[in-house]
Amino acid sequence: MEQDFPYAVYPSLDGRVVFITGGGSGIGESLVRHFCAQGSIVTFIDIAEDASRALVESIKSEGHRAPDFIPCDLRDIEALQAAIRATQEKHGAIRVLLNNAGNDDRHRTEDVTVAYWDDRMAVNQRHQFFAAQAVRPMMRDAGGGSIVNFGSITWMVGDADCPAYVTSKAAITGLTRALAREFGPERIRVNCMIPGWVMTERQMRLWLTPEGERQIAERQCLQDRVQPSDIARMALFLAADDSHMCTSQHFIVDGGWV
Repeated sequence: MEQDFPYAVYPSLDGRVVFITGGGSGIGESLVRHFCAQGSIVTFIDIAEDASRALVESIKSEGHRAPDFIPCDLRDIEALQAAIRATQEKHGAIRVLLNNAGNDDRHRTEDVTVAYWDDRMAVNQRHQFFAAQAVRPMMRDAGGGSIVNFGSITWMVGDADCPAYVTSKAAITGLTRALAREFGPERIRVNCMIPGWVMTERQMRLWLTPEGERQIAERQCLQDRVQPSDIARMALFLAADDSHMCTSQHFIVDGGWV
């Protein structure tokens, strides 16, 4: 269950332009809601148009500045980078990029084809590089920015039921460190968020079985369930000026699973 605590407000995020991939549901939805609540100018992309438009209306009804939603399949890199350019043209330089989008469908090694493997890399990893490539010049010219790439603890624990996904998420740690070193002189910070088993609607519907509950009880140090909001609050910190000397790191939010 979500818990009612007084959480931080980050003045540096008020009015800051933020771009979020996969913002229509799950962790992405929570990211959109939390950054809008901070007063950020948020644009998000997703392929789920109905859910995304409903999210925009929900945030508007709560009295926050409504985010912009751009329908986009981020496997189409030209469309992704066009959405980034459109955001800059409308709102100014993007100062925060949250590379959140991904898909952890289960699969077995013997069933993986070349086409499926390439698609998993496109869905989970390739777009993160090209989104960072697109925002870099505007962040540099604006005096800096924050890029948060989203990984997963699956590569740390070696999950056996999704090898292509595990591979793509492991690659994000290397990508993060390489970009942090290259972009650092331009005051662009690049970090990797590594969520544990987050209780999104999809995870609970597909995989939170009694066996899964027992696994959480055995593996997590903390017995509360990791919520999308737990990930969003760490992302707020990494996006804000409060973390201005944090870069080239991975930040694990998993209740102590690994």
